Amino acid sequence: MKNIPSSVLEVLRRQARQAAARSHVPYSNRPAGAVLLLEDGRLVPGVRVESASFSLTIPALLNAFTTAVAARRHDVVAAVLSHASDAGEAAFMTATPAGTFTPAGPDAFVRPGTGPLPAPAGLLSPFLDVERPDDPGAGLRLAREVARRAHVPASNFPVGCVLETAEGLVPGVNVEHEDWARILCAERNALGTAVTYGLTKLHTLYLSCLRDPDGTPCGACRQLLTEQAPALVLWMDRGAAPPASSRPEALLPGFFSGGALRKPAL
Repeated sequence: MKNIPSSVLEVLRRQARQAAARSHVPYSNRPAGAVLLLEDGRLVPGVRVESASFSLTIPALLNAFTTAVAARRHDVVAAVLSHASDAGEAAFMTATPAGTFTPAGPDAFVRPGTGPLPAPAGLLSPFLDVERPDDPGAGLRLAREVARRAHVPASNFPVGCVLETAEGLVPGVNVEHEDWARILCAERNALGTAVTYGLTKLHTLYLSCLRDPDGTPCGACRQLLTEQAPALVLWMDRGAAPPASSRPEALLPGFFSGGALRKPAL
């Protein structure tokens, strides 16, 4: 395939297919995966995460790019899907947080001007390399630090969160796109990363909105969090005031579960 050596392409395709198998697709039974190649050869996967509110579904490509941004990795050189790209995915790739990408085949994109692609060198770790917080204040201080990684060229409204799982601490930031239908908030960023990496034991979420001392999850994040982790302990930064605590199910009582829309697994 043009611009991507066949040996590299095969590894990326295999990783995209493996990622797709971890998709959360109870309403379509149509798994989708993506994988990004970084300059040092590390790979960043992403999977489709469906919502009972269909318009809130997280596409695989967006999931992968937001994971990369939260990890402070903007050095993406190529992206490969588990399927042929559609018009929406092609449009997203013209203005990603890592720049503009051009098609290199039906399921692949490369960054213009990229030289020889590096050999794939394993998955990027999704975890923060820090100790687990021993109290809510420590968790919220981490969330404030993570918020500085946000990609917010339009709003200048950085938000950061840290999702504590049994396996480690997952960062999340809000990531904007010139098409606001393709942005993703910090909470859904972290949640999408957790689903992609198969992290199922979600304990606590620490959330900080640097410019809003009364910040809480938006309606879209409340919906996804309630679907995926209704009993998650949520700590919200209040600056100099004591932090506020809640759970997703309390923030969105009577949420739409979509139970009647689920399809039997294939």
